Amino acid sequence: MRNEQWSSAEPLGNGRPMATTHAPSPSSLGPFRKALGERELMWMMALLMALNAFGIDAILPALDPLAADLSVSGNDRQFVIGVYLLAGGLGSLVPGALADRFGRRPILLGSIAVYIALSILCVLAPTYDILIAVRATQGFFAAGIVALPPAIIRDRVGGDKMARMMSLIFVIFLMVPAVAPSIGQAILQFGNWRAIFGVMAVLGAGMAAWVYFRLPESLTEENRQMILPRTIAVNMGRALSMPSVVGYVFGSAVVFGALFGFINSSQQLITETFGAGDIFPIVFGICAGSMAIASWSNSRIVERFGARRVSHTALFVFIAVSAVQVMFAFQPDEKLWHFVPLMAINMALLGFIGSNFGAIAMNPFFKIAGAASSAHGFVRMTTAALLGGAIGYAFDGTARPLALALLASGLVCLVLVLFSEKGKLFGPSDGDMAEGQRLAKEFE
Repeated sequence: MRNEQWSSAEPLGNGRPMATTHAPSPSSLGPFRKALGERELMWMMALLMALNAFGIDAILPALDPLAADLSVSGNDRQFVIGVYLLAGGLGSLVPGALADRFGRRPILLGSIAVYIALSILCVLAPTYDILIAVRATQGFFAAGIVALPPAIIRDRVGGDKMARMMSLIFVIFLMVPAVAPSIGQAILQFGNWRAIFGVMAVLGAGMAAWVYFRLPESLTEENRQMILPRTIAVNMGRALSMPSVVGYVFGSAVVFGALFGFINSSQQLITETFGAGDIFPIVFGICAGSMAIASWSNSRIVERFGARRVSHTALFVFIAVSAVQVMFAFQPDEKLWHFVPLMAINMALLGFIGSNFGAIAMNPFFKIAGAASSAHGFVRMTTAALLGGAIGYAFDGTARPLALALLASGLVCLVLVLFSEKGKLFGPSDGDMAEGQRLAKEFE
């Protein structure tokens, strides 16, 4: 029976072997003592992230009955989504630093446990104010569900191989947002909006059991960091201050802010602006599903063409499509069949941008993957949540605020990437590994 954590033959980044890890204690392999394969790892990480997405997207069809039940008016109903996203961004600072000291497994299991407990409290919330407070707490303490999977993957691989794995993870992960509104609407046929939170708790319990029994500890003893304010600050500071990284972190935050703006306002936009509330889950599924298809396509091409070439090309196309969206949005009679294809294309392009930007930003930080993942997640989620909340709250009965936000975010992202790349786009990824090795030596 194998007594190893991960296969030491896995290549890191550009085909270079990763240093062999020390064999972990038997307990780190979980009660079943069977090695976790790459395919199962990707499914597990994807569904962990999808657990968080389900808690956002499944509630979208229930916003009208929730608002009626708890006496909520206008755009305020969006807060049940926006506050969760914002709190999750703030909470992203915590699990990475703890995971760099105590390991990935215990912090991840603790995050899932909080997710389950607070899902149950959402079921019991008697007022909208209490529901918002519980959702904010849930988002903050369950942030590890999103922040830790990239660190776990980075423990094993880097470079374009990491970009490929993250793309495959995004394919699986994005299947959930594509179907979550339909699941939420189906739940409403048998119960009220509170039942959706009950299903969240059940799904969380299933994921907790899977992680407990199957996920080995990926953090080796020599890479554990002390829990010291100065150490944490230095690690996170480095993760956000490297010029070759900062543009990708903030750039992805800006473009995903526009995406969050769509998520926040999608129910009102489809129902009120286009009068298609009866097919809202289908429309949302088409848009979210396009991201899954794009992520799968990215996994097939990224190791051949490089994360930079693929993501930079996608960013330029994103800007062009957003310009067309602005044109249609300012027409007096924009139709649903104008809006949906363009929105689906732009969300597909985000599938090429998101995983590649994340892999490029994480690649130099093998030794401090947890802190780097938390720092990057904090910036991306808080910035995106604030922008998304503002865009959603600007909903005026038309698609204009969203279209303008998409175009502006693409242009700002391009400027930030140009800064990180010193004005040269579409470059190879060969320099990533040298930079990562240089930085790793500073932590030895």
